[in-house]
Amino acid sequence: MRRTRGRVVHVESLADFDARIGSGARTLTGWRVRGLDLSGRGEVLDRCQVAGASFLGCTLAAGQGTRLTAAGALVLPAIPDVPVDVYRSRLYTAEELYAATGTGAVGGRYAESLDGHAYAWSQHAFDPTKAMAQALHDHAIDQALEAWLPGRRVAGVMGGHALQRGSAGYAAAARLGRELGRAGLVVATGGGPGAMEAANLGARLAGVDDRELATVLDQLAAVPSYRPDIDAWARVAFEVCRRHPAAGASLGIPTWHYGHEPPNVFATEVAKYFRNAVREAILVQICDAGIAFLPGAGGTVQEIFQDGCENYYADESSVAPMVLVGERYWTEQVPAWPLLRSLARGRSMEQRVHLVDSVPDAAALLAAGHQA
Repeated sequence: MRRTRGRVVHVESLADFDARIGSGARTLTGWRVRGLDLSGRGEVLDRCQVAGASFLGCTLAAGQGTRLTAAGALVLPAIPDVPVDVYRSRLYTAEELYAATGTGAVGGRYAESLDGHAYAWSQHAFDPTKAMAQALHDHAIDQALEAWLPGRRVAGVMGGHALQRGSAGYAAAARLGRELGRAGLVVATGGGPGAMEAANLGARLAGVDDRELATVLDQLAAVPSYRPDIDAWARVAFEVCRRHPAAGASLGIPTWHYGHEPPNVFATEVAKYFRNAVREAILVQICDAGIAFLPGAGGTVQEIFQDGCENYYADESSVAPMVLVGERYWTEQVPAWPLLRSLARGRSMEQRVHLVDSVPDAAALLAAGHQA
């Protein structure tokens, strides 16, 4: 029987349901029963107190749904022709997203993967059923992420998706992720390619030395981009994962809104959303240890000022560090720093915004905030 904490009880197998009932459970308040065939359990359900229970995508005997609803339960039906589980209770893994639908095998064509199918489905003509399915799915991811975060300090690394493997910038982002992982922080990124992939890679390799990191970076550089071949790009990354089990947890928060950019495989946990606005807000809000902003374009700039807005209105105890990495880039090429500094002047956030020119400096600032 799966152990649970608090008042939420996830029941995701008929064997677990029967074991709990067999042990004497009769009050199902807080139960979240997902995807089970309960058509043969009608008499059992009628004997139980079901107010506050949820039955999500379950198969029920005729009239059972009406009786459960009348007794105070939430009953939501399965939604047909949706490639994802809209009632899921856990975050994704890269293996799950890249597995071929129907077989579960990893390493085939991306177009046949769960991730590829979900993106294709999301591009179909809009209709109310699809909108409801996406909203339910993203709500389930919210809940799974909320359950996963307690006890972890999260440091964000934001940066450009176009950064290629084999470049100096990619190596720097990997070193930053490694240093943050070594400091005991969970590295969170937007979950995509480029700087995001590099930071998640570094977190995975927190336990390796410089020589081994260089070896891995050289191996990945053989396939510098997901264009034109996502399959080759992912395949070499999975080879790295097989040789290097993760030293600790790291998080990717990608979106099917940018589904043409595949998720990187180095994050140990993946909170993937359909709605990009929700994903962007969540990504900024969970980084309680602060965020390092590597050179990037529109998306990174958006994240800088989204985070800046959070800090602008935060009380002093809630301000999280913001570290812009690359003095020339953020003052001349994309001059976000002067505006951010002006915004921070006289606010609680003023002493928590930084402009640095090196990965060690960025890592030290976020690590210092973690230890304070």
